[in-house]
Amino acid sequence: MKLTYSDHRELAYKFQFAKTPHIYFGAGSFNEIGKITKRYGTSVLVLTGGSSLKTSGRLAALLSTLDAHSIKHYHTTIDTEPSPELVDEVVRAFKEKAIEVVLAIGGGSVLDAGKAASAMLPTGEPVFDYLEGVGSGVVHSGVKVPFIAVPTTAGTGSEATKNAVISRVGVNGFKKSLRHDNFVPDAAIVDPELTITCPSSVTAACGLDAFTQLIESYVSTKASPMTDGLALSALALFKDKLVAACTTAANDIGLRTALSYASLMSGITLANAGLGVVHGLSSVISAYFNIPHGVICGTLIGAATKVNIQRLTEKNDMVNLKKFATVGALLIDEDPVEMDIALKRLIYKIDEWISVLQLPLLSTYGLKTEHLEMIAAQTSNKENPVSLTKTDIIDILKQRL
Repeated sequence: MKLTYSDHRELAYKFQFAKTPHIYFGAGSFNEIGKITKRYGTSVLVLTGGSSLKTSGRLAALLSTLDAHSIKHYHTTIDTEPSPELVDEVVRAFKEKAIEVVLAIGGGSVLDAGKAASAMLPTGEPVFDYLEGVGSGVVHSGVKVPFIAVPTTAGTGSEATKNAVISRVGVNGFKKSLRHDNFVPDAAIVDPELTITCPSSVTAACGLDAFTQLIESYVSTKASPMTDGLALSALALFKDKLVAACTTAANDIGLRTALSYASLMSGITLANAGLGVVHGLSSVISAYFNIPHGVICGTLIGAATKVNIQRLTEKNDMVNLKKFATVGALLIDEDPVEMDIALKRLIYKIDEWISVLQLPLLSTYGLKTEHLEMIAAQTSNKENPVSLTKTDIIDILKQRL
């Protein structure tokens, strides 16, 4: 059976599309940060990661730019995934500083912390009460301090989403969202130059996280023609860029730009179409094990894709099989192509990325066979294109244990 890119799910014209930030994209856009920030206020709380921005000299340049624009600034660092306690600590420290803008510059953890701080500064209340599924059920009003997101990695897409992921790791751990339509960043400054200093392992995990978000949102039960178009545009750029950016061409701004675009689009598509079982697994695993989100997604996406295709084939679900095959055909860069060849190519290419980029096994972080039942029992299929059983989910985990 020949496959063409137009030969998949019939267009469903009834859909909604969430607002996006005002996006400033491209190499050098970081240099506009002072001018952009001043549009929202003249007193800013700056959140950055532990050291990379300072080491690169960009932190000093940033603070100098804020001074030049007569913007009063306070600075704090985020060197771990945000917990309720960390968010509350930031809010307490700066609640009385009359903060008019929150500016977060860093990876997904920094952006999530900044998003949560912007939401909680007006109330000063504990963020835990507002978390989905674990809090006390308090509904946030949506009133926030204006928020600007500046990603320094190409992976999470948090610069384009309405939720901040807050976690607590351990026996009674959780990974839950603080969510409201108003929490979408007011502005996203996406400068691929900021990602060049990322270690190859971070680039690899973040890149595969973006890929996972793109493919999961593309085959999602809530996908629309609009999210499909954005996802495919990003996948077309992503397909031959990640390995080179992690190995022989780490300083190539063209490659970095493609990955940053893929990450941004993955945030927009996930916000509108949702995600699949890999992210269901990540939510559970991250609650109990200190494993980076990108690593979980990157190491599991190959196994999950295989199992999804197997189950869809058993159900003769040609609509969703064609969508997976469309991605495979895109990776082959050949259209039309036999559907079974496209599906095999998709699985082969993902496995190749995982192998070449040396994504670690889950057991590296202490996950063992005896944990699989518990993880599978708590894992949601989310918007996965086929409902997977607990046995299916355990199979996915075993392949990367």
